[in-house]
Amino acid sequence: MRLTSVANAPVSFGVFELSDGPPPLTADEMVRAIAGAGYEGIDLGPIGYLGTKDDLAERLGGLLLAGGWADLRYSDAEEFKRGLVALDATLEVFAAAPAAPEHLAPRPTLGCSGSPARFARPGGNAPGLEPSQWAGYAARVQEAAQRCRDAGFEPAFHHHLGTYVETPEDVERLLELTDVQLCLDTGHLLLAGGDPVRALRDWSARVGHVHVKDGDRSILAQAIADGVDLRELMGRGGFAPLGQGELDLPGVVRTLAEIDYQGWVIVEQDTLPGRRSVTQNIADQAANREKLRALGL
Repeated sequence: MRLTSVANAPVSFGVFELSDGPPPLTADEMVRAIAGAGYEGIDLGPIGYLGTKDDLAERLGGLLLAGGWADLRYSDAEEFKRGLVALDATLEVFAAAPAAPEHLAPRPTLGCSGSPARFARPGGNAPGLEPSQWAGYAARVQEAAQRCRDAGFEPAFHHHLGTYVETPEDVERLLELTDVQLCLDTGHLLLAGGDPVRALRDWSARVGHVHVKDGDRSILAQAIADGVDLRELMGRGGFAPLGQGELDLPGVVRTLAEIDYQGWVIVEQDTLPGRRSVTQNIADQAANREKLRALGL
């Protein structure tokens, strides 16, 4: 039995907040496109997009649920507490997902609400957490992780551009202070100054989920120079189709095998709604799947 399976995500089609207006394609259209390209799973996307706990399994059309984003403000104790309601709602949907082998059980992806001043910190000089803040931040991450475990799911924390856990050093600190597994996102790490291949090796014991994403540092540099935010970086194509950015994709796939990674590899090509046509997004994700297949994944 193959122990690594490949999924895709609504964000690759510009769907990550339903408040953005009508999505560029329906959930049923997306599921058909992803399944037709040969993916085996899909990320949840915004709550409600793929249905509710009552109809999720039917709406997945044979795909497995790979994961799903739960954004919490770990830097603010009161905001964190208020956000736990949304985490619980996400976990309720997870509980309705089709049964899967243990290594392919869906992973709650613990996202970190942003700090705009830290967006791709040029030279690493923008302010992050004060040393005195790390203990509280990490304790709240640990609390969220335990809440997921109590519901029967093993979570993974997602480092991310424009947040308090952005750079390799930030990730190292979080791993030191918690026992949560890591959702290693190759694109976010690349654009934050990290080496995804090295990170897979260095953090192999803690990597529980993988987002494969390419990145273009020249687009990032221009976005920083223009003073735009992370959303606009996505809209400008900062996260490129696989093989068109600077990610060492063969190295990533090779290293996943070397460390005996077992679980989901989720292809993401973050974009904004309306910036690319639905036809182009569908073609990109089919091409992304072929690139991984050609590398043996």
